[in-house]
Amino acid sequence: MSVDALFRPFTIKNLTLPNRIVMAPMTRSFSPGGIPTSDVAAYYRRRAEGGVGLIVTEGTVVERPAARNDAAVPVFHGEALPQWQTVVDEVHAAGGLIAPQIWHVGAARGQGENWQPLGQVDSPSGLVAPGKQKYEPMTEEDIADTIAAFGRSARAARDIGFDAVEIHGAHGYLIDQFFWNGLNGRADQWGGATIAERARFGVEVVKAVREGVGDDIPVILRLSQWKQQDYEAKIGHTPDELAEWLLPLSDAGVDVFHCSQRRFWEPEFEGSDLNFAGWAKKITGKPTITVGSVGLDGEFMAAFRGAGSEPASLDGLIERLERDEFDLVAVGRALLSDPRWVEKVREGRTDELKAFDRSHMAELT
Repeated sequence: MSVDALFRPFTIKNLTLPNRIVMAPMTRSFSPGGIPTSDVAAYYRRRAEGGVGLIVTEGTVVERPAARNDAAVPVFHGEALPQWQTVVDEVHAAGGLIAPQIWHVGAARGQGENWQPLGQVDSPSGLVAPGKQKYEPMTEEDIADTIAAFGRSARAARDIGFDAVEIHGAHGYLIDQFFWNGLNGRADQWGGATIAERARFGVEVVKAVREGVGDDIPVILRLSQWKQQDYEAKIGHTPDELAEWLLPLSDAGVDVFHCSQRRFWEPEFEGSDLNFAGWAKKITGKPTITVGSVGLDGEFMAAFRGAGSEPASLDGLIERLERDEFDLVAVGRALLSDPRWVEKVREGRTDELKAFDRSHMAELT
């Protein structure tokens, strides 16, 4: 099958991508003390040189005490900002485009048996899993300061020269913890029985980010139904519930919805072949990014258990893209293991595509 659909330009606001391929955000933990190094800048530059349409960085956290659960995850404030300037300059020098993913992990624990939080843990209800309370719920002051922190990071991204900004609202981290009734049991204005009520925190974060970047820079929001705490969890069980969730976020200023699935080809609801990104586009009318095991035969959560993956056909993906089910395609592990993946796909060098091995997660290639 022709790969031409993957290499059509795409324009959103003031940003025109040369193709439809997005580098998915992937936590790398190679920033000691939260400060990205020259190796991190070179890592992103190589993906720009390889032809990625838009790079979305690894999650990089806002200014709150326990916004990260790993001391080597980068921050997006203070002393880290000049180093992020270097990342932007390197990517732009290679002809690439880049967006930071701004993030807060909430009550998601870190790695290791003896892990301890890096500060006060933020969580809507203090829950680390449904029915399992470990921390105190966020106060009104905590919530206001967290929303403001997202706005400050967004403003910094604009000032540094990033081309877009992505908010991490997926996978059971802080914003998603507010969305999910399994972790949000609040009885005040930040909780409620419906997703429309529980979406308020996310809506206010989007508004703060939109104000921070201004009107012209695209705001991307990454969402997922599944959670790291529960792979089968859902926020929207029906198209109507999905609309209750997404439309307020769209109205708040989201330009692109980045819809994370473990396997992009799986339909979201019975009776329709549309995946999560397809439904998000149908409901909001906004562009969407699909993501989830693109270009590989194994799903990415299995990689954390040591599973490898072989290159897989892109035919089904391209068919969906040609019928405009979604607009952009995020590629994760395939780009992690091979910075020239885009170039090889464009030139038909599929026999040169590399398999993914867990060892690739332990190095910046």
